[in-house]
Amino acid sequence: MSRSPSFKVKPELSPSVDSESLKRWVLAFCAIRFDLEQGQLVEECYPHGVLSHDEELEIAYSSFPDSVSQHQNRSSIHDCIFFFRICRNFKPPTGNATAGGSLEARNISSQYLYGYVFNRQRHDERLKRGGEQKSVVILSHRPYSNVFRPLLQIVGPLFFDIGKKALEHIAAYVSKWPPPVPGQVMDLPIGNASLKVNLPPALCLPVESGLSLEDSASSNQSALQGLFHDSDLFGSFRGLLLQLWLLWELFLIGEPMLIIAPTPPQCCEAVASLVSLVAPLLCSVDFRPYFTIHDPVFAQLNSIQEGEAFPPVILGVTNLFFLKALRNIPHIVSVGSPPPNSNRVSLSSRSSSTGRISGRPEGLGFQQLSLKKFSPSSLLNAVKMRRDGPLCLMTEHKEAIWSTYSATTKPDTSILNRLIDAGLSPRVEESMSVVNNEILRRHFLELTTNFLAPFSPYFRTTIPSEGSSPYTDPPSLPQFDANEFLASLSARGPGKFILKRMKSNWLDLYRRFLNGPNFMPWFRRRRAVAEQEQDRLWRQARIKTDIQQLISKFSEVEIVDSFNVIERLLLKEIQMQQSGKGRDDFMVTSQKLRGDLQAVFNVLSKDMQQLMLSNPQRASLLHGSPEVTSIPGHPLQVAVVSSTSPGSLELCTLEAVGVVYLLPGQTCMEIPVEFMFC
Repeated sequence: MSRSPSFKVKPELSPSVDSESLKRWVLAFCAIRFDLEQGQLVEECYPHGVLSHDEELEIAYSSFPDSVSQHQNRSSIHDCIFFFRICRNFKPPTGNATAGGSLEARNISSQYLYGYVFNRQRHDERLKRGGEQKSVVILSHRPYSNVFRPLLQIVGPLFFDIGKKALEHIAAYVSKWPPPVPGQVMDLPIGNASLKVNLPPALCLPVESGLSLEDSASSNQSALQGLFHDSDLFGSFRGLLLQLWLLWELFLIGEPMLIIAPTPPQCCEAVASLVSLVAPLLCSVDFRPYFTIHDPVFAQLNSIQEGEAFPPVILGVTNLFFLKALRNIPHIVSVGSPPPNSNRVSLSSRSSSTGRISGRPEGLGFQQLSLKKFSPSSLLNAVKMRRDGPLCLMTEHKEAIWSTYSATTKPDTSILNRLIDAGLSPRVEESMSVVNNEILRRHFLELTTNFLAPFSPYFRTTIPSEGSSPYTDPPSLPQFDANEFLASLSARGPGKFILKRMKSNWLDLYRRFLNGPNFMPWFRRRRAVAEQEQDRLWRQARIKTDIQQLISKFSEVEIVDSFNVIERLLLKEIQMQQSGKGRDDFMVTSQKLRGDLQAVFNVLSKDMQQLMLSNPQRASLLHGSPEVTSIPGHPLQVAVVSSTSPGSLELCTLEAVGVVYLLPGQTCMEIPVEFMFC
């Protein structure tokens, strides 16, 4: 989306920014300049004071392309958009065992920050070194690339038109946006324009995005989009289409990968496309769309010795120095093509393992992508590339993968045959990429969904059967044991879809997945959401249940049990509300439970009623006192029943050491705390 011509800022207006509302979307807007003497400098940061000096420095280094990826045309203005992801550190508590310097410890006590960059390179021979560079950066804890990329296309050019006022006015518009709703289509007004965006479902968002389980449960999980669903999957890997299934596996099991491309937009697009490839799986791998040597993590990765395991990271880079510095990383992927007039050399024709062949706007055809047909020159190039390894990229750029991993999943040739080659027309190619991206993304969504299908019994919720009482604890979800799961899966198989597309060693892929970094965070989140959904279903069943009709079939023992369960459920609702964790339907649920508690109480025998009312807290519940809590040290007034007249109630005070209650015509009596909540 380009900046709307009708979008204007009135200079006489003073923007009003609600900082708390702004944080729901954006942490800060920054303007960064490359200074020849001092290096990268943060000129503007709005709102002020939200970043430390070290964070400003790291953001500044990440907001400019490497010199090797810059355009060399000296008479032009070149704009590009890319994004990065850095680790925002927070000091762990004193004595915390995770306070060490390891990458794993760093992730535990940190929160990731996304920087969306609009970079402008202006070449002018009259300036020092023949030009200047500036970047406008949107910082956010949200990985909403489909929101911030079009927003950059507004705020970037606007900043270069009117300066820092652009940041303040755009921040004012963003602060008026409604809170983000995962999995929903949202209209976000910005001046006279509007951004229409489809946010990814909550289950696909990284853990550090700050979403609660309620957000995950209420999100539209049926949405086909995952994280970075707007990325150009086809364009990023057009020269490596046959290897997409290998890349899917590597990301699925959390293998470390180095993605190298000529420019920041190409490498960050490739990394985002890889993340989108495993939707709807929650990505728990540390991915860096644009990684530089100034990132503090680089020193840790550079110190890894040969033979030591690499942490699960996906690094998008443009600096060829990483090929030597991180030579122990097991998988290297080269994508993209050098920009015009760059100082990198590219192969005149794509003779990599998949080949890109221009032609008619028709199906690419598996034969065009087949490895079976080699010309002598392409065979020699393939042998030379394998012999030289990824260091051959130091002399010429080519699209290729260097990995010793043997994929279990077979490429789906029927999908490749459906892809459309747009030929040389950029306009047609852009529209065809949209079609091809949809074909590829739907296929891998189906592949991932079917791969995860054997885990579905562990998330299966239950509802009360017809005629049974919902006033019991819901049954627990099945317990998971990895060995039992693998044994059961080996016996019954993963399903026809997976068996058709994988080799006979498919069970090894599941074993690697269980041991990888993506499984447990995904499983725990799905499990927690399933438990919350089951709780919601049982709450609804209790609201709909006619308690009078239900207890008419119960024995006295069952009625007493129901009374105790309803009382416990009501106390739980009240305590959650008082702790700030109450649900939206608290009033409806609590009123229904109070009514049910009273209805059950009314059918009890007089002796049982007297026994029940001997508990002051229970008496307060039956007579509608909403401010009940069992937190020690907080004196409360509760209603208690007279021993001489069960229908007579008086207010008393609960103290930390006991309860004092008044009986008509009698003096006060003290009752120990242990009898308060029997």
